[in-house]
This record gives sequence, C-alpha cells and structure tokens, in this order.
Amino acid sequence: MREPGSKGGSSRRRLFTWGEIESRTGRGESKQERWLVIERKVYDISQFYKRHPGGARVISHYAGQDATDPYKAFHVDEVLVNKYLRSLLIGELAPDQPSIEPSKNKMLVEDFRELRTTMERMGLLKPNRLFFFLIFLHILLLDAAAWLTVWYFGTSWVPFLVGVALFTTAQGQLSWFQHDLGHLSVFNKSKWNHVAHKLVLGLLKGLPSSWWNNLHFQHHAKPNCFRKDPDLNMHPFLFTLGKTLSVELGKKKKKFMPYNHQHKYFIGECLCIL
Repeated sequence: MREPGSKGGSSRRRLFTWGEIESRTGRGESKQERWLVIERKVYDISQFYKRHPGGARVISHYAGQDATDPYKAFHVDEVLVNKYLRSLLIGELAPDQPSIEPSKNKMLVEDFRELRTTMERMGLLKPNRLFFFLIFLHILLLDAAAWLTVWYFGTSWVPFLVGVALFTTAQGQLSWFQHDLGHLSVFNKSKWNHVAHKLVLGLLKGLPSSWWNNLHFQHHAKPNCFRKDPDLNMHPFLFTLGKTLSVELGKKKKKFMPYNHQHKYFIGECLCIL
C-alpha cells in the first residue's frame, strides 16, 4: 500500500500494488481477505461475497484478480450494481501498476475488449424479441404436434416414434431458449428475463432456475478451468478438455482418456454446458 487512508470515502485514496491484491484470494496467510479490481478500483469483498446475488463462488473466483471484463459481462444494470460497489471500495491501483495482473496477456485482453466494443456498436448484443417469440412459438407447436400425433394415431410404433422425435426436438429447442433467458438475452430488463427463465425452466423443463444459474454462471466465469468450472467436475471419467487437464492426467498415468478424439465427443460437453 502506497498511501494511508480510511476505508471507503477518504479524500486520500489508498493506492495498492498487484502484489498486495494477489495475496488477498481467500487462501493462504490472508484466507479471511478477498480483494478484486474493477476498472483500476480495488474492492474488499471479504464479507460481501457471502451475500453476492450471483453466488459466493462466482465472485470468489476473481479474488486477487482484475474482474473488469466479467463484471461488465455479468451485470446488465451497472447503475444498480454500482450502488453496492461504493461501500466495498477501499482504494485503487497505484499509477505505476498495470490495469490487469502482470501475468495476463495484455494484448489478448485489449483485443477482447475491442471485440466487445465492436459488437456493441453493431448492435449485436441487443435482443430481438420477435425472433425469440417465433422460437418459443415453434417450440409450442412442436410440443403440441407430438401429443396430437400420439392422441390421434394411437400408441403403435410409428406414431410413437414420430411423437418422440417431435417432443425431443421441442425439448432440445426449449433448452436453448431457457439458456438465452438465463443469459438475460431475451428482454431488455433483467427482471423479466429472470421471471421468464423460472417459468420456462421450472414448468416446461422441470428444473430449478437457481440450480442452472449457480452452475452456468460459474462455467462462464472460469470456462474450462479445473476446480472452478463445474462442467469439469466429472473429471476424469467423462470429459477432458484443454492442455492443462490433459497434462495433469498424463502425469497421473491416466491413459484411458482418448485425447486425440476430443473433437468427436465435443457434443457431450455442449450438452453438459446446456
């Protein structure tokens, strides 16, 4: 820390180095402290992470790191979220410190941010409600067609298989529709996305939206990061993704994983994420 000062609204802002921030991860000697950085401002989430609406694990994954990009990706209404952030502010990065951790690839981060800015400027992140209405309508039609086929033609093999095909297609499409609702991509307001997500996933799929959000948000917070991405918790029995995990299993002499055939069972990983 470069400058003394009180927590929160001190006129003299406390300045920190990455060394100080990276030691506050909730592990090791400072296991009670968790700090993270958003747009060069340093926040103490040591107590808040337990009350984080998106789940304690999601925000804890970024303790000791720069969380600027995931913060912008996960929070649609930044004005609302900033009200909570003010009470957690303890300082900012010292002028001689980079905006991201020294271990990160600066050019890669800048390219990603430029890509996001370009997509926003092109309007690619704006929801098209007509498109999603038509998606939902065709799901209902497929679902109705499945039941009508069995009701009208009976339960012999041919109408049964046709009904199964129609119903399976509808459920598959419904999975992607609830996926977009869970990502807050259908309506402009987060509230309506959450309400529709609960109805679609709960009533039409029979699953709790809170369960999906808890696992899926962690996946997107740290995709394919072992011990952080829940989609990899089946390791080492079903999927092995990426060089790091392959090397880890290789050192343990786990020779039964078909690394050279990952492109063939990739659909399994997609279904897991879905």
